[in-house]
Amino acid sequence: MSLSRRHFLQGAGAGVAGTALVGGLAAAGARADTGSAPAVPESYPFHGPRQAGVATPPQRFATFAAFDATAADRAGLTAMFKALTDRARFLTAGGTPPDLGVGAPPSDSAVLGPAVPADGLTVTVSVGASLFDSRYGLRKPAGLSAMPTFPDDVLDPAWCHGDVMVQICANNMDTVHHALRDIARHTRDGMQPRYRLDGFGSPPRPAGTPRNLLGFKDGISQPGEDVVWLPDGSCYQVVRFIRMLVEFWDRVSISEQERMFGRRRDSGAPLDGSAETDIPDYTRDPDGKVIPLDSHIRLANPRTPGTARILRRPFNYDRGFQPNGTIDAGLLFCSFQQDIGKQFEAVQNRLKGEPLTDYVTPYGGGYFYVLPGVRDNSDHYASALLA
Repeated sequence: MSLSRRHFLQGAGAGVAGTALVGGLAAAGARADTGSAPAVPESYPFHGPRQAGVATPPQRFATFAAFDATAADRAGLTAMFKALTDRARFLTAGGTPPDLGVGAPPSDSAVLGPAVPADGLTVTVSVGASLFDSRYGLRKPAGLSAMPTFPDDVLDPAWCHGDVMVQICANNMDTVHHALRDIARHTRDGMQPRYRLDGFGSPPRPAGTPRNLLGFKDGISQPGEDVVWLPDGSCYQVVRFIRMLVEFWDRVSISEQERMFGRRRDSGAPLDGSAETDIPDYTRDPDGKVIPLDSHIRLANPRTPGTARILRRPFNYDRGFQPNGTIDAGLLFCSFQQDIGKQFEAVQNRLKGEPLTDYVTPYGGGYFYVLPGVRDNSDHYASALLA
């Protein structure tokens, strides 16, 4: 790392960090504002063996809100999950809120008008390892643990972990805001906010896969759902908040940027190809003369037999300015998998110390267990855990 680069990093107060950045919004699913593409679905089914918002085509807007459970006992926790289920069921379907009469507070904020549109809303609920302490007598899923600090992380405890993670995604940001506000109002007795980060997805520019805030197409290569689901309809979620030093990145030459990613910035093609969908041929480049051995795509997915894959569903974020005046923006990374250790952590360990760590800093997030889906009107989130 050059002296000027290190000086900038020290001035920005940022540490070095690495994570799976080739994980922005996949191009699956049409966008309502892309002209030739068909409109996105207005709603997604709420009931079923698996929750929506995992393999669902990514919507344009999202919030990831972590909560700490405050219910006094197991009965109170059950009541909280039932209330959360009732609100998510109504909000994802849409409808007219009940009129409680002129003497009562309104049943809805009216942010979306007198009738609530579904607007492609999904509410995905997962739980962290801390929920399985001695408070409620719950049995922790075998694959769940607290997210560790990786060598390139600079984690802020205020932005890490949580008992409950509520991922809310929709076609418009006011729908996301409305849903979070409604859910928080109806679950206040059972859980309290811990942290929250809003995200957005970029439309394809000019076409194909959307881009992250470093300007590169993100999420070109994605596996199928077979790497995600467990037999009971659950899975594991990794959330990582990754600050990008975008102003510093803008000072780096195009050729150096492309060698760090292993892809061309304009087309998204691997450096040995011509289109974003081309598969890099590492066997013809064993010494990394074309695609460097330490490039992001080569480390994240070396394309060797048995390479673990993860389903990535992240968003970009922009929080304005940091106190030192630098832009506070980056990647809200989210992945789903059957086994965090064998999948996400295997990728993370391969990326340790990659060149991109000079430009990105993971500072928050956590590991979560995605609850099985809500089967019908008589079922609720976490029913199996609380049985």
